[in-house]
Amino acid sequence: MRSLPRLLINTRDIELWPADLLRATGSHDARALARGRWVLRRKQDGRYLAVAMDDGLVPLLPRWTAGLDADGALRALATAPALRGVRLTRAHALPVHGLEARLALLGLDAGDYAARTGLPLVAEPAWLAWAGRDRYRRPLWLDRDAALAWHRMQTAARDDGVVLEAISGYRSHAYQLGIFARKRARGLEVDDILAVNAAPGFSEHHGGQALDIGAPGEPPAEESFEHTAAFGWLQDHAATHGYAMSYPRDNPHGIVYEPWHWRYTGAIA
Repeated sequence: MRSLPRLLINTRDIELWPADLLRATGSHDARALARGRWVLRRKQDGRYLAVAMDDGLVPLLPRWTAGLDADGALRALATAPALRGVRLTRAHALPVHGLEARLALLGLDAGDYAARTGLPLVAEPAWLAWAGRDRYRRPLWLDRDAALAWHRMQTAARDDGVVLEAISGYRSHAYQLGIFARKRARGLEVDDILAVNAAPGFSEHHGGQALDIGAPGEPPAEESFEHTAAFGWLQDHAATHGYAMSYPRDNPHGIVYEPWHWRYTGAIA
């Protein structure tokens, strides 16, 4: 069996993951994943929908196509350049779908939010590259160039005796909406959440070029990261790998100081 490229194939409602990267949630799933090539996952909640095999598709949920563009997902799988032996180029952006409705659920208007914060709308890429695993052993997905630069930067830091851990990479619009929903359920107001998380559609993580970075023994996404050797190394060397800190103190976007959040810009200093 030909090995799969390490790609996440991205569509409007569904992500397609290499089956060997995912853990089964039950015995039925386990049997299907063991023989499968790709797993179709619902972006809204990560549920496994179906498994694509060499000889067909095995549904994992009844009526799994309901309300989803399943045909679009299967077309994306059939036409993915890497699967047809075509050399990968930069992934094209997916059309932004349903953003106004997402933001309306939060009482936000996309135009007003963009004007107020200066944050651009960030479309999701049609595919993302495998970038290893994060601190929690979850698959880490990034834009192709960002992934290559991350590997080089992580290796260079290790050569200097510094460990850089990935905390989070690509996040979909739907995942970002879930962050807001969970925080709202805990009683947080939308304005308080927006000080820490960009609105769905406006996070740098959507484009696969942003990384939250941590250090061993340090809590994730805390200001205390600035006191670590990892942060000091990033300040001195990240720019030589094309990464820059997005939200310094007193940034114009209304986002709190995030010493852990770095974005691949491609600009080598």
